[in-house]
Amino acid sequence: MKRLRAPVGRVGRAAAAWAHRTQVAYAGLPAGDTIRVSYGHRRLPHADEAAGGGIVKLQSLEERFPNVPARFNVLYLVTSRLPDGAVALARTAQRKGARVVVNQNGVAYPAWAGAEWKRLNAPMAALIAIADHVFYQSEFCRLCADRFLAPRSRPAEILHNCVDTTRFTPSAATVSRPLTLLLGGTQYQWYRVDLALQVLACVSRTVPDARLLVTGQLRWPGDQVPADQARARAREVGVLDRVEFLGPYTQTEAPGIFRRGDLLLHTKYNDPCPTAVIEAMASGLPVVYSKSGGLPELVGDEAGIGVPTPLDFERDQPPSAESLAVAVADVAADRSRFAEAARRRAVERFDLQPWLARHAAVFADLVSRA
Repeated sequence: MKRLRAPVGRVGRAAAAWAHRTQVAYAGLPAGDTIRVSYGHRRLPHADEAAGGGIVKLQSLEERFPNVPARFNVLYLVTSRLPDGAVALARTAQRKGARVVVNQNGVAYPAWAGAEWKRLNAPMAALIAIADHVFYQSEFCRLCADRFLAPRSRPAEILHNCVDTTRFTPSAATVSRPLTLLLGGTQYQWYRVDLALQVLACVSRTVPDARLLVTGQLRWPGDQVPADQARARAREVGVLDRVEFLGPYTQTEAPGIFRRGDLLLHTKYNDPCPTAVIEAMASGLPVVYSKSGGLPELVGDEAGIGVPTPLDFERDQPPSAESLAVAVADVAADRSRFAEAARRRAVERFDLQPWLARHAAVFADLVSRA
């Protein structure tokens, strides 16, 4: 018997999405007010599989509300990791009587998306319009959605991302090591890595043994192989022997990664609400960052130092390496105070349990009114 191959490519993904919608339509709703949630994906990666961005939030939520691909009454979509055919899936779900909740992250705008920003925003704009409830990940996310998608008059609220503060904790042991900067997340923009390497070069003028850890896959567009480009630049600015590229990591490995650093260097401009920042804070890492996007909402005035930069959607304007290096020196000089404040802020404002409780309350209310 000939074995059928799984669909591949754009046509195959479209066919798989159509098949999924058909299954959703015919599966109906669960009985009563029992909450059954779908995340739009047939399967979510486990904590010991490499994942990032929106999937990490779904992993946390799935522990409380397991993923039910077809017979669900709440469809929960994170805009940074939408499934294929997300808008059609949402409309199918609503036609059968399910509720749609959207977790809105950032949007596309000219600085990084160029002429493609309208096309890239189209699915998010449609979902914002039809959703029964929207969680904006930050005030900055709402500002961007209002400007580049559409203002929303139906139920919506700000709910920052969360962290499991029982897993992400400061190191219990006192570690003696050179000052170690951590560049977290996935590196899909060259300027973020380039700027971090320049910051290390500046810091090294006064702290010669300072080091930099770079996490995540290197995958920005360009003519050069990203890993080769990054190492060549590190060699050029004289820090190659003090940079370690750690590659992708799983959520199981994440707490250990953060404990290897002394502070988080976050070079991304206009970052909407990065989970890596609050994971770092929960791990006792102060944050030196581009004071833009949603970062000021997360870090505040006590958990690190932000370097001011103008708000611009036409081009990215991250701070200079020199100004970030000054902030690194200021944080390093009073690291214990900043570290304690970072941990305290993460526990008080971004703990996982209140985040889960708010989702449970919204889901229950929506299902009861279905």
